Amino acid sequence: MKRFIAVIGILLITACASTPPANISAESGAQSMTASWYGEKFHGRPTASGERYDMHGLTAAHKTLKFGTMLKVTNPDTEKSVVVTVNDRGPFIRGRDLDLSYGAAKEIGLVEKGVGKIRVEYVRRDTRYARRMPFTPAETAESMTIQVGSFIEKERAIRLKQGLEYKYDNVYLTNVKVEGTTYFRVRIGEFDIYDDAYSVAEKLSDEGYSTLIMKSD
Repeated sequence: MKRFIAVIGILLITACASTPPANISAESGAQSMTASWYGEKFHGRPTASGERYDMHGLTAAHKTLKFGTMLKVTNPDTEKSVVVTVNDRGPFIRGRDLDLSYGAAKEIGLVEKGVGKIRVEYVRRDTRYARRMPFTPAETAESMTIQVGSFIEKERAIRLKQGLEYKYDNVYLTNVKVEGTTYFRVRIGEFDIYDDAYSVAEKLSDEGYSTLIMKSD
Protein backbone atom coordinates (compact mmCIF):
# COMPACT_ATOMS: atom_id res chain seq x y z
CA MET A 1 0.00 0.00 0.00
CA LYS A 2 2.85 2.39 0.83
CA ARG A 3 4.40 1.90 -2.64
CA PHE A 4 0.98 2.44 -4.26
CA ILE A 5 0.57 5.76 -2.46
CA ALA A 6 4.09 6.83 -3.46
CA VAL A 7 3.44 6.03 -7.12
CA ILE A 8 0.20 8.02 -7.01
CA GLY A 9 2.27 10.88 -5.61
CA ILE A 10 4.62 10.75 -8.58
CA LEU A 11 1.71 10.83 -11.00
CA LEU A 12 0.36 13.89 -9.24
CA ILE A 13 3.73 15.60 -9.53
CA THR A 14 3.77 15.21 -13.30
CA ALA A 15 0.08 15.23 -14.20
CA CYS A 16 -1.47 17.78 -11.85
CA ALA A 17 1.05 20.55 -12.30
CA SER A 18 0.22 23.70 -14.22
CA THR A 19 -0.56 22.98 -17.87
CA PRO A 20 2.67 23.66 -19.80
CA PRO A 21 2.76 25.86 -22.89
CA ALA A 22 2.42 24.17 -26.28
CA ASN A 23 5.51 22.14 -27.15
CA ILE A 24 7.44 22.30 -30.39
CA SER A 25 8.90 19.41 -32.35
CA ALA A 26 9.97 18.37 -35.83
CA GLU A 27 6.33 17.44 -36.56
CA SER A 28 4.81 20.72 -35.37
CA GLY A 29 6.28 22.87 -38.15
CA ALA A 30 6.85 26.62 -37.82
CA GLN A 31 5.05 28.31 -34.93
CA SER A 32 4.41 31.95 -34.19
CA MET A 33 5.68 33.06 -30.79
CA THR A 34 6.26 36.28 -28.93
CA ALA A 35 9.91 36.83 -28.07
CA SER A 36 11.85 39.23 -25.91
CA TRP A 37 15.54 39.31 -25.01
CA TYR A 38 17.69 39.55 -21.91
CA GLY A 39 21.23 40.81 -21.58
CA GLU A 40 23.77 42.48 -19.32
CA LYS A 41 21.89 42.06 -16.02
CA PHE A 42 22.24 38.27 -16.27
CA HIS A 43 25.60 38.09 -18.07
CA GLY A 44 27.95 35.63 -16.39
CA ARG A 45 25.33 34.27 -14.02
CA PRO A 46 24.36 30.59 -14.00
CA THR A 47 21.37 29.61 -16.11
CA ALA A 48 18.83 26.97 -15.06
CA SER A 49 20.86 24.38 -17.00
CA GLY A 50 23.98 25.23 -14.99
CA GLU A 51 25.79 26.99 -17.84
CA ARG A 52 26.97 30.56 -17.42
CA TYR A 53 24.81 32.98 -19.39
CA ASP A 54 26.70 34.64 -22.25
CA MET A 55 24.69 37.60 -23.50
CA HIS A 56 26.68 37.55 -26.75
CA GLY A 57 26.00 33.87 -27.40
CA LEU A 58 23.15 32.34 -29.39
CA THR A 59 20.91 30.91 -26.68
CA ALA A 60 17.36 31.21 -25.41
CA ALA A 61 15.16 30.65 -22.38
CA HIS A 62 11.90 28.70 -22.63
CA LYS A 63 9.52 27.59 -19.91
CA THR A 64 9.46 23.85 -20.65
CA LEU A 65 11.57 22.75 -23.64
CA LYS A 66 14.39 20.35 -22.81
CA PHE A 67 17.80 21.97 -22.43
CA GLY A 68 19.77 21.55 -25.63
CA THR A 69 16.72 22.01 -27.88
CA MET A 70 17.88 23.92 -30.95
CA LEU A 71 15.43 26.30 -32.62
CA LYS A 72 15.54 28.31 -35.83
CA VAL A 73 14.14 31.74 -34.97
CA THR A 74 13.08 34.17 -37.73
CA ASN A 75 12.06 37.80 -37.39
CA PRO A 76 9.33 38.35 -40.02
CA ASP A 77 10.04 42.09 -40.02
CA THR A 78 13.62 41.57 -41.26
CA GLU A 79 13.45 37.95 -42.54
CA LYS A 80 16.69 37.36 -40.66
CA SER A 81 17.12 34.00 -38.92
CA VAL A 82 19.35 32.51 -36.24
CA VAL A 83 19.63 29.11 -34.58
CA VAL A 84 19.57 29.22 -30.78
CA THR A 85 20.01 26.60 -28.09
CA VAL A 86 17.64 26.51 -25.11
CA ASN A 87 19.70 26.54 -21.91
CA ASP A 88 17.58 28.55 -19.48
CA ARG A 89 14.05 28.95 -18.12
CA GLY A 90 11.75 31.90 -18.84
CA PRO A 91 10.35 34.33 -19.75
CA PHE A 92 7.91 34.63 -16.87
CA ILE A 93 6.05 37.67 -18.15
CA ARG A 94 2.52 37.03 -19.37
CA GLY A 95 2.25 36.88 -23.15
CA ARG A 96 5.91 36.08 -23.84
CA ASP A 97 7.06 32.66 -25.05
CA LEU A 98 10.81 32.89 -25.65
CA ASP A 99 13.61 34.96 -24.14
CA LEU A 100 16.49 35.34 -26.60
CA SER A 101 20.04 36.18 -25.64
CA TYR A 102 21.14 39.67 -26.62
CA GLY A 103 23.39 38.15 -29.30
CA ALA A 104 20.52 36.23 -30.88
CA ALA A 105 18.16 39.21 -30.77
CA LYS A 106 20.83 41.36 -32.41
CA GLU A 107 21.28 38.80 -35.22
CA ILE A 108 17.61 39.03 -36.22
CA GLY A 109 17.11 42.74 -35.57
CA LEU A 110 14.94 42.51 -32.44
CA VAL A 111 17.07 44.51 -30.00
CA GLU A 112 15.55 47.94 -30.61
CA LYS A 113 11.98 46.69 -30.74
CA GLY A 114 12.52 44.63 -27.59
CA VAL A 115 9.46 42.41 -27.93
CA GLY A 116 7.93 41.05 -31.12
CA LYS A 117 6.40 38.18 -33.04
CA ILE A 118 8.81 35.59 -34.43
CA ARG A 119 8.61 32.29 -36.32
CA VAL A 120 10.10 29.32 -34.51
CA GLU A 121 11.07 25.97 -36.04
CA TYR A 122 12.50 22.93 -34.31
CA VAL A 123 15.98 21.97 -35.59
CA ARG A 124 17.20 19.16 -33.32
CA ARG A 125 18.36 18.53 -29.78
CA ASP A 126 21.95 18.70 -28.65
CA THR A 127 21.92 15.52 -26.56
CA ARG A 128 25.04 16.57 -24.66
CA TYR A 129 22.64 18.45 -22.41
CA ALA A 130 20.89 15.22 -21.36
CA ARG A 131 22.28 13.84 -18.11
CA ARG A 132 22.18 10.31 -16.79
CA MET A 133 21.45 9.38 -13.20
CA PRO A 134 23.59 6.59 -11.76
CA PHE A 135 21.23 4.03 -10.25
CA THR A 136 22.13 2.89 -6.76
CA PRO A 137 19.44 0.63 -5.28
CA ALA A 138 18.76 1.65 -1.72
CA GLU A 139 16.19 0.97 0.93
CA THR A 140 15.54 3.61 3.52
CA ALA A 141 12.69 4.62 5.77
CA GLU A 142 13.79 8.23 5.74
CA SER A 143 11.99 10.87 3.72
CA MET A 144 13.83 11.95 0.56
CA THR A 145 13.63 14.90 -1.82
CA ILE A 146 15.19 15.80 -5.17
CA GLN A 147 17.44 18.85 -5.32
CA VAL A 148 17.51 20.43 -8.79
CA GLY A 149 19.63 23.52 -8.23
CA SER A 150 21.52 25.60 -5.69
CA PHE A 151 22.17 29.31 -6.23
CA ILE A 152 23.71 32.25 -4.44
CA GLU A 153 21.29 34.57 -6.28
CA LYS A 154 17.75 34.07 -5.00
CA GLU A 155 16.35 35.44 -8.26
CA ARG A 156 17.91 32.57 -10.23
CA ALA A 157 16.43 30.02 -7.83
CA ILE A 158 13.00 31.60 -8.20
CA ARG A 159 13.25 31.50 -12.02
CA LEU A 160 14.14 27.80 -11.90
CA LYS A 161 11.26 27.11 -9.52
CA GLN A 162 8.85 28.90 -11.83
CA GLY A 163 9.99 26.83 -14.79
CA LEU A 164 9.70 23.53 -12.94
CA GLU A 165 6.19 24.36 -11.76
CA TYR A 166 4.89 24.06 -15.33
CA LYS A 167 5.57 20.31 -15.18
CA TYR A 168 5.93 19.39 -11.53
CA ASP A 169 4.00 19.89 -8.34
CA ASN A 170 5.46 20.39 -4.85
CA VAL A 171 8.42 22.50 -6.03
CA TYR A 172 9.83 24.53 -3.17
CA LEU A 173 12.77 26.69 -2.07
CA THR A 174 14.93 26.22 0.95
CA ASN A 175 18.13 27.96 2.01
CA VAL A 176 21.23 27.12 3.95
CA LYS A 177 24.22 29.16 5.08
CA VAL A 178 27.64 27.65 4.31
CA GLU A 179 30.74 29.46 5.60
CA GLY A 180 28.82 32.73 5.71
CA THR A 181 27.26 32.40 2.25
CA THR A 182 23.53 31.73 1.81
CA TYR A 183 22.55 29.24 -0.89
CA PHE A 184 19.00 29.04 -2.22
CA ARG A 185 18.12 25.49 -3.16
CA VAL A 186 15.32 24.32 -5.45
CA ARG A 187 13.77 20.98 -4.54
CA ILE A 188 10.91 18.75 -5.66
CA GLY A 189 8.68 16.39 -3.74
CA GLU A 190 8.97 14.12 -0.77
CA PHE A 191 9.50 10.38 -1.20
CA ASP A 192 9.61 7.40 1.16
CA ILE A 193 10.96 4.95 -1.45
CA TYR A 194 14.27 5.51 -3.25
CA ASP A 195 13.11 3.90 -6.52
CA ASP A 196 10.21 6.35 -6.73
CA ALA A 197 12.49 9.34 -6.17
CA TYR A 198 14.90 7.94 -8.75
CA SER A 199 12.25 7.67 -11.48
CA VAL A 200 11.41 11.36 -11.15
CA ALA A 201 15.09 12.37 -10.89
CA GLU A 202 15.84 10.38 -14.05
CA LYS A 203 13.13 12.27 -15.95
CA LEU A 204 14.58 15.57 -14.75
CA SER A 205 18.08 14.49 -15.77
CA ASP A 206 16.91 13.70 -19.30
CA GLU A 207 15.48 17.22 -19.51
CA GLY A 208 18.97 18.52 -18.72
CA TYR A 209 18.84 19.25 -14.99
CA SER A 210 21.55 18.28 -12.52
CA THR A 211 19.71 16.33 -9.84
CA LEU A 212 20.57 15.01 -6.40
CA ILE A 213 18.44 12.66 -4.30
CA MET A 214 18.91 13.56 -0.67
CA LYS A 215 17.29 13.34 2.75
CA SER A 216 14.52 15.87 3.40
CA ASP A 217 15.35 18.53 5.98
